[in-house]
Amino acid sequence: MPVTAVSGSASGIGAAVCATLRAAGHRIIGIDRANAEVIADLSSFAGRQAAIAAVLEHSDGILDGLVCCAGVGVTAPSSSVILAVNYFGVSDLLDGLLDALAKGQNPAALVIGSVASTQPGVEQQPMVAAMLAGDEDLALELAITLGQPHIAYACSKYAVTCNARQKAVSWASLGVRLNVVAPGAVQTPLHQASLDDARFGKAVREFVAPLGRSGCPEEIAKLVAFLQSPDVGFIHGSVMFIDGGMDAMVRPQKF
Repeated sequence: MPVTAVSGSASGIGAAVCATLRAAGHRIIGIDRANAEVIADLSSFAGRQAAIAAVLEHSDGILDGLVCCAGVGVTAPSSSVILAVNYFGVSDLLDGLLDALAKGQNPAALVIGSVASTQPGVEQQPMVAAMLAGDEDLALELAITLGQPHIAYACSKYAVTCNARQKAVSWASLGVRLNVVAPGAVQTPLHQASLDDARFGKAVREFVAPLGRSGCPEEIAKLVAFLQSPDVGFIHGSVMFIDGGMDAMVRPQKF
């Protein structure tokens, strides 16, 4: 039975991923702030280290899979929290659990990114360079100073995608696959909070995918389960969009 850790396991995409992987025969170690096997706050370094230690204890130091679903959106308490959870909460888990994954059977890890990572200009934001350099204090300070949560969100998803792609090269020598799934709008509590937000609700409602609807968590979970399967063991370092055509609509000549 594969043992897979899933962050953000209590709701939204994370909960759907847990249900789908359990149905496929995985034993799940959920990580969340409540209602999970591992209770942890990934917005702080101490919380991440506690989560890593608890996952290693639950798994006896051997993991077959890791899916990083935990994330916050533009309605988070601050722009700094967006970066802390969406970037450092992912990169620290990847780093801290790599050795356990390297001991697993057909090990694979996956990061939930976002189509927002393709927003023009995000790669030029100083906070992106700070994230990729591992300078959390500077990155959070820059996010607070800018004070634009939608840009912080896009930057966090762009940086975490870059981080995963960079890791994929060195992880290959350990036999551990690493991929990114980039959803568009998905019917989750996080998305609903954005729809209900007075600042961003109108823009969110008007940005409709060509397919004319939002996705559902189960659709994302099925793609995650596919990528985690050893049946597709040659997919590595890839970014797969599942966005109803949003990326094609915005960037038809980039892929």
